[in-house]
Amino acid sequence: MSAEAADREAATSSRPCTPPQTSWFEFVLEEALLEQHLQKPSPDPPPVQLIVQFLEQASKPSVNEQNQVQPPPDNKRNRILKLLALKVAAHLKWDLDVLEKSLSVPVLNMLLNELLCISKVPPGTKHVDVDLSSLPPTTAMAILLYNRWAIRTIVQSSFPVKQVKPGPPQLNVMNHIQQEKELTENILKVLKEQAADSILVLEGALKLNKDLYVHTIRTLDLLAMEPGMVNGETESSTAGLKISAEEIQCQVCYDLGAIYFQQGSTNAAVHEKAKEKFFKTKELIAKNGSSSLHFTIDEERLAGYCQACEVLTSSSDDASQQATPYSQIHSCMKSGKYQDLVKIFLEDNLTLSLPEQFRQSVLRELFQKAQQGNDALDEVCFKVCVCNTICDVLQGRIIDIQFCQLFLKPSKEKIDFLLEVCSASINLENASEELKRRMAAFLKNLCLGMEDLQFVFMISSHDLFIKLLKDDERKLLIDQMRKRSPRINLCTKPVTSFYDIPASASVNIGQLEHQLILSVDPWRIRQILIELHGMTSERQFWTISNKWEVPNVYGNVILGIKDSLTRDLVYILMAKGLHCCAIKDFVHAKQLFAACLELVTEFSPKLRQVMLNEMLLLDIYTHEAGAGASGERPPSDLISRVRGYLEMRVPDIPLRQVIAEECVAFLLNWSENEYLTMQVPLPLVQTNPYVKLGQLLAATCKELPGPKESRRTAKDLWEVVVQICSVSNQHKRGNDGRVSLIKHRESTLGIMYSGIPSAHGSTFFPPLQEPLVLTTILSLFVKLHNVREDIVNDIAAEHISIWPSSIPNLQSVDFEAVAITVKELVSYALTINANNHFWLIIQADIYFATNQYSAALHYYLQAGAVCSDFFNKMVPPDVYTDQVIKRMIKCCSLLNCHTQVAILCQFLREVDYKTAFKALQEQNSHDAMDSYYEYIWDVTILEYLTYLHHKRGETDKRQIAIKAIGQTELNASNPEEVLQLAAQRRKKKFLQAMAKLYF
Repeated sequence: MSAEAADREAATSSRPCTPPQTSWFEFVLEEALLEQHLQKPSPDPPPVQLIVQFLEQASKPSVNEQNQVQPPPDNKRNRILKLLALKVAAHLKWDLDVLEKSLSVPVLNMLLNELLCISKVPPGTKHVDVDLSSLPPTTAMAILLYNRWAIRTIVQSSFPVKQVKPGPPQLNVMNHIQQEKELTENILKVLKEQAADSILVLEGALKLNKDLYVHTIRTLDLLAMEPGMVNGETESSTAGLKISAEEIQCQVCYDLGAIYFQQGSTNAAVHEKAKEKFFKTKELIAKNGSSSLHFTIDEERLAGYCQACEVLTSSSDDASQQATPYSQIHSCMKSGKYQDLVKIFLEDNLTLSLPEQFRQSVLRELFQKAQQGNDALDEVCFKVCVCNTICDVLQGRIIDIQFCQLFLKPSKEKIDFLLEVCSASINLENASEELKRRMAAFLKNLCLGMEDLQFVFMISSHDLFIKLLKDDERKLLIDQMRKRSPRINLCTKPVTSFYDIPASASVNIGQLEHQLILSVDPWRIRQILIELHGMTSERQFWTISNKWEVPNVYGNVILGIKDSLTRDLVYILMAKGLHCCAIKDFVHAKQLFAACLELVTEFSPKLRQVMLNEMLLLDIYTHEAGAGASGERPPSDLISRVRGYLEMRVPDIPLRQVIAEECVAFLLNWSENEYLTMQVPLPLVQTNPYVKLGQLLAATCKELPGPKESRRTAKDLWEVVVQICSVSNQHKRGNDGRVSLIKHRESTLGIMYSGIPSAHGSTFFPPLQEPLVLTTILSLFVKLHNVREDIVNDIAAEHISIWPSSIPNLQSVDFEAVAITVKELVSYALTINANNHFWLIIQADIYFATNQYSAALHYYLQAGAVCSDFFNKMVPPDVYTDQVIKRMIKCCSLLNCHTQVAILCQFLREVDYKTAFKALQEQNSHDAMDSYYEYIWDVTILEYLTYLHHKRGETDKRQIAIKAIGQTELNASNPEEVLQLAAQRRKKKFLQAMAKLYF
């Protein structure tokens, strides 16, 4: 029996066993009305649905007198029903696009097999063994149609299919759907096994240089007549619908290109064949025109295939391929030459050859890479986004939200690049008025959206802005800016140099103010202020930029300086120094602070001490960002200055909270535990809460690990933190009636929130980086989180046993704040060391407790991977404890990955057969199911699988389970070492497979 005959038998034998219901008179009448029905402009039901009706009637099994189900009888009624179905397909000109959209795989398989039968294809013969040139034209065409459909079905099955949301469950409907699904899978399996033969048949068809014919309604009627009435007409070369040789080659090339492209995912060399076929299809369409084809080709899809093949088959040294933008972009993304990528996008802004969707897809890929930790791509993302935005502006599209987000905090570099792209994207000499108007509107709106005078001036003084906007438009824009901010005073014409000052007094002041905003040279700042104060004495120049911010504790002292010039100079030097410090420009910050220190030393001891404190903080930042980042200890002089600051007792000196925090964190980071525990003065501990907490932390870390009797300091630290996190009646209540801990935590718990944004969101607490300190803080807050009465899922942590297990007044603790702190702490800790498996387990437990099971599995697997060389070694038992394994089991269960559940049940010290068996009984599993059987080493579970599949009649899956259980290394008679080695090898492969799935 041939494979095609086997498909036909499988398709007919699975129909429901119901007796025929159509009388012979109704059947004959239906045949008579068919031709009239097909001639209607819009027949109802559509012609394709008639095929389903006819074939279903013809394939219904019969029931004999003993109530035994028999195959459909080969009688005249069924033969005519099948002929009617073939006539409907012939009416549709055997257009596979139409038939595939409306017919299921089993129905279309049955239809094409009937076509093979009626076309007298020799039974029991493989198509690949038949010489197409020796067959009648209609017979050869039937073989081509079947094999084209086989290839197209294989390609279509490789595409993802959106699952249809099921309606209310109905048993008969569900059974029918399940039967059709299983039948489709069986047919696909046969088609894939025959794929190589089908490809050879189609390749052979390309060598035919003659026209072929496909059956029409008339030729089908002739075939249905008695043999003596045919007169041999259907065997001649002119019967049926003529299909030219060029049309056959065009369609066969396209289908072969599709299957080769699909196979290229596993064999890159096949892409060359796909490219050859697609470009041949393109040539034939260009030569003959697509309108002449009986079988239409999606030219947009063909163009996409051609572009993809060009990219996938191009090499870095292929100059001809590199000429296309797609190949260049693919090469840049692959090699990491992102600056060349930006150049390509910039050049395309003039030609506009790249589609909008392609530009956006490249930008999305860059954003994904940047989010995975490649910080160097942030600038590239911005530049590509700017190129895309200017392209959108020129084509009249809406500006993307990503550009608005990236431009929330503009900078000089961003404005410079934006103006460069604008200038390079429009040729003013040849551009249409519409393009000029769009670009002018964009720049104008950009100015109106800016708050900073510096950036507005950069745009409004640019050559492109001057050429695009007329004088009256620029004057109107300046008036609008003045109404919005009285301090903005723009000149209507650009100044070629800051030092080329016009005669106008208002322009002179505006230019000097602009220079004052931009300059970071302390002596130039002083010179500009002297000039400005010489022009007017009514202005307070420290107010001209809203970016100049000085802490209130300092501002009150500085603004008390009587001399206006000195007041402006001190304020601006300190504001600029703090800004440079915030953006890590430590060189300019040191210059500004040194100039300010020299200035205030002359008249204010209080401000002199303030500047010394700020320079100490700057030196701490400089060391941590420089030598400290590579592990080099700070100089002894810096440590002495930090101690001196903490012990300072100068009255009436304004102090910033962040300096004390950073000093204590600095000592903890560099393990100055001896000083914090033994040498720090007692009055300092009693008066400075940061020193107190630092001392308790240092003492606790110093004793880890230690005996129970030496954990008194841990208890002291616990009590202090519990007190800080407790709600008292004196605390202020918010508008919603809840007690606020914001002020209390800011003043006393800053150091505990290492690296976390403070409650008001404006500052950051000092970043603790010493692993032992971070581990101690984490375990403390995790233990505090776990003592809640309503906690269902505890979080595990290292050294958690050193803390007390209860709190006297449980209701007084703000556990919401504690939970937030745990999340923020572990997130920060993982930025310090992403490979600490204990911290990864904490992160996983947090996700597990908040029902984020996929994320929890990710971190559980990551914790095992980092401590086992990606599972090439055994995961330590203190990492994958029974609790961790049980949580992984629950995660898989709730994600409907039931086979994974059964495998993980083996990881427990005592295998949980009850859970494993219950999971394997589930049929709606979202994991790889039987492909995971090779990872099972427990013979009892494999035996249960064999029984289960035998009970369900799942022969293939049962054979897989039997194959797994039959491996010699799982024989119970083997030595224990062999069994353990087999189990360990399967653990390794399974965990690596899971990691690839969830990472």
